Amino acid sequence: MKILGIDTSTMAANVAVLEDDKLICEYTINTKKTHSQKLMPMIENMLKLSDIEIKEIDAIGICVGPGSFTGLRIGMATAKAMAHVNNIPLIGVNSLEILGANMDLFDKKICSILDAQRNQVYTCKYIFEENKIKELEEISIMPIDDLLEELSATNEEWVILGEAVYKYKEKIEAMSNINIPSPVNNITKASSLCVVAKDKYEQNIDVHNCYDINPMYIRKSQAEEQYEEKQKRLRDGE
Repeated sequence: MKILGIDTSTMAANVAVLEDDKLICEYTINTKKTHSQKLMPMIENMLKLSDIEIKEIDAIGICVGPGSFTGLRIGMATAKAMAHVNNIPLIGVNSLEILGANMDLFDKKICSILDAQRNQVYTCKYIFEENKIKELEEISIMPIDDLLEELSATNEEWVILGEAVYKYKEKIEAMSNINIPSPVNNITKASSLCVVAKDKYEQNIDVHNCYDINPMYIRKSQAEEQYEEKQKRLRDGE
């Protein structure tokens, strides 16, 4: 079984192909170029260099979020178009469980975080059981200070990972029971996405067609919030 993984939830664009238990290729570009500039050339080059045609792909694993609103839309639109044209199923994987899957050999608790602005983070906690990632709670958005206080109060050892760790590095390092992994584990990886997608496909979890899958938005975009605030001020006569 060949799975194509696509993730555009953060600044890094990631694509990979997993065949059964073998990683065929992985391509990551973490630059300021937009995903609309990066994504299709990355997919096309990766498949060409791997001697794989799109018709050989059995499923597409797509990151549904949370993350960049624009990035998620670009990745989702690309995955949907490829799935529609080639009649390929789509498997939804969230960005926080992709991060968690980077730590598959870690035997302690894992906390994934992504920046949600305003000193808040998107977060979820995980643990590995029988070599599979298990979610300990639902995804939430909360102030970073509240999250670190919560983790510290458990008196358990945690690893906290994700792009947001660098924004709050000093606060995290002040906590004695919370560790930050190496930089290679702090970005979402399409290879980890593919591994989670494969497990979900085998269990028929989060498997969709091109019509019934959509990005995961935990909250409204900043542009939407600003527009609603402006409309509220107009209604209030300000």
